[in-house]
Amino acid sequence: MSLSLSRLNPVVTSVTGSEGAVREGANMMALSMPTPATAAYLTEVLRRSGVLASSELADVTLLSSVKKLRSHTIRIGLTYEGNRAKAAPSSLIIKMGHPAVEGRPSTNRHEIAFYRDIAPTLPKRLVPHCYATASATAASPWHLVLEDLTDTHVTATEHPLPPSVPQCRSVIEAWGGLHAAMWDDPRLVQLAGRSANMMWAQFLHRSVARFEQFMDRFGEALPDERRDVVARLLDSPQRLLARLDTGKNLTLIHGDAHWWNCLLPRNSDYDRVRLLDWEDWAIGTVTTDLAYMMAMLWFPDRRRRVEAPLLDAYHGVIAGLGVATYTRQMLDEDYRWSVLLQMLRPIWQATSNLPARVWWPNLERNMLAVDDLDCLALLG
Repeated sequence: MSLSLSRLNPVVTSVTGSEGAVREGANMMALSMPTPATAAYLTEVLRRSGVLASSELADVTLLSSVKKLRSHTIRIGLTYEGNRAKAAPSSLIIKMGHPAVEGRPSTNRHEIAFYRDIAPTLPKRLVPHCYATASATAASPWHLVLEDLTDTHVTATEHPLPPSVPQCRSVIEAWGGLHAAMWDDPRLVQLAGRSANMMWAQFLHRSVARFEQFMDRFGEALPDERRDVVARLLDSPQRLLARLDTGKNLTLIHGDAHWWNCLLPRNSDYDRVRLLDWEDWAIGTVTTDLAYMMAMLWFPDRRRRVEAPLLDAYHGVIAGLGVATYTRQMLDEDYRWSVLLQMLRPIWQATSNLPARVWWPNLERNMLAVDDLDCLALLG
């Protein structure tokens, strides 16, 4: 879910004071806003964050609301009593889980940990500022109180159109800044609770069952040569895992790094690209994110024209930020491994019941990149 909700038709309601009673138009409704969106709670959050001193929130207005499978995101406007401090926001994004089903809440553990433990250590203005995090309990869903970027940032294009080359370069540079900031950082293993090798070994193991499900449902649509490519990767993961087992030249990766999880600033002199939605972060090679963005999402003509210059630009960014152990040749080899690995994403998408209009083009584009870059040679 993008933290820029400007494309949504606003649903304007108002929540007055700490009671949480909702006004819609002229009619009062017997409906309460969720606790993370009440004036009393947000006054406390903003004071704890140091952006609110003597004044307090008088009114909270619901501007828009979007529900997705794993979360519910709302944009709210804030009205203050007294003089609002300059640093106090005029609006916020609240991202929260759905109520627990049968006492089992969705936890969103990874994104909570990201905003609580990792985001504060990153360079400023790479990700949305987070004012508060709360983990799920049996009685209440998890939530995040986040900076609203609607007025300052935009998505580059309408999905699935690719951004312009200058926009792509800006996004690539942002990823370089983020990856470099966490390069070989030992805290990542502590936060994730396991090494990159363990993480990806489990993913590959689980992918075997996913591929069997995929073949049962969609095997007729997959030519033998495509099926054999996936089978070879799953049958011979040792080389890929050996690369990860070195524990070197690894970093924080996003895990869902498509172009629409990146917001571009309306004024690039004032702000920078922001990177969103950290539910699936992991430890791995930087090319996991880069291959997702280009090999899986671009058709061959564009990829062949733009891919290498953008990888050059990316390497220049991380080298300029002090990453001296990772050569351009290493980037190329990791990229080819990642293109192989991305073959599995459309298979997971299909077996998670995403529409065929999503996973089928992803699979075909990625397979064409496997051919172009001779990725199968890596498997021996």
